[in-house]
Amino acid sequence: MREPIYKTRPVAPAAATFNQRCRRINDFIVMAEACSNAYLIETPAGNILVNSGMGFEAPVLDNNFKAFSQGDIKYLITTQGHVDHLGGVQYFRDRHPNLVYIAQAGNPEHQAYDARLQPFRAARSAFRFQAEFAELFKGYAAAGYTDISPQDHPTPDQTFEDRHTLTLGGLTLELIAVPGAETNDSLVIWLPQQRIVLTGNLFGCPFGHFPNLSTIRGDRYRDALVCARAAEVVRDLQPELLLYGHHDPVQGEALISAELTAYRDAIHHVHDAVVAGMNDGKALHQLQQDITLPAECEVGEGYGKVNWGVRAIWENYAGWFKHDSTTELYSVPRSAVDADLVALAGAAALVERAQERFAAGEPEAALHLLDIVLGAQPGNPEATDLAIAVHQRLLEDARTFKTTGNFWLTGWLEDRIKLLRGGHTPALENV
Repeated sequence: MREPIYKTRPVAPAAATFNQRCRRINDFIVMAEACSNAYLIETPAGNILVNSGMGFEAPVLDNNFKAFSQGDIKYLITTQGHVDHLGGVQYFRDRHPNLVYIAQAGNPEHQAYDARLQPFRAARSAFRFQAEFAELFKGYAAAGYTDISPQDHPTPDQTFEDRHTLTLGGLTLELIAVPGAETNDSLVIWLPQQRIVLTGNLFGCPFGHFPNLSTIRGDRYRDALVCARAAEVVRDLQPELLLYGHHDPVQGEALISAELTAYRDAIHHVHDAVVAGMNDGKALHQLQQDITLPAECEVGEGYGKVNWGVRAIWENYAGWFKHDSTTELYSVPRSAVDADLVALAGAAALVERAQERFAAGEPEAALHLLDIVLGAQPGNPEATDLAIAVHQRLLEDARTFKTTGNFWLTGWLEDRIKLLRGGHTPALENV
């Protein structure tokens, strides 16, 4: 009987640190953990680097890899166009002048899309990463690394549409374009003789979890059926070893096949249930409450969540208009009447009702009421104290959810508690 892998693998990614979490996978591949893992593939004719980390991580990765190999890097391949994969390209180009950077043909479009929204994304991601990065840079400074390497926005030297074969030092790599759970420019690297596949974050951040079809930091929707198809492409290769974008490799053809099958089937189950519910005229919130995964395709929800996926699928098909209220078609938000509601009902009465709903095990309903009070009276002490208590309860639940917690939800709740207590979240730097 299948025991889902998510229960025994970590969820949260971790940035690169000097002389830590870098190790040899086999006699020719070295893995360095970072915001997204980088891999050094050694051949007699030179090395191939897969992913380059964030710009600030590149010197750390370089240091860590040199403990295992001093060989020249001939090729650098990024498995997707996200900033934590390509930010260090220029750093490695500067040290390996003949390096050739290869990416999937969609890479320039994805980089342009990311760059267009860089200030927006940095602001909306800060709640999850700012504190961690601040501590990281303190550690870098203690190690003497204070001249932080900048984030690169590189132009590939070579791109391909569907497949590209690369041979170096007797080693053959097949690069396969596979849009997936994070970007449209994803690729996988297949070593057919060794039956090893490097996937980056093709299936989302942690392996064995439901994909994040729309991140709460803000991103375009990812098509559920495209994500499911990506799992089929990799599964059909029948790999014996899967080198992922985060944490340790996944070993064994049977295990990899079972996990990718469950991941694919979980996506199809949720997708089909959403479509059926839409056609039956069911409300979105009802579908979010009702749709769950059957045991045979259980996956974790440590990065994406099923109820978030339900909403993403619904909105990817139907857009922003829910047909719930005429006000959706206009620009005045519901919060515009917070002061009216407080004036009519009284802040004390609304807080009291929120307390009753919270005591009855309805924290989300309590927050709706508290949002009204705090929208009209941001400093209301009773509403603030109760909002902190509600967020703390939600955080306790989120941390224990399906044994792993959810990376984004726990981060959001922790940050909201901090803000309610009078703290602040500075913008991200060096990204």
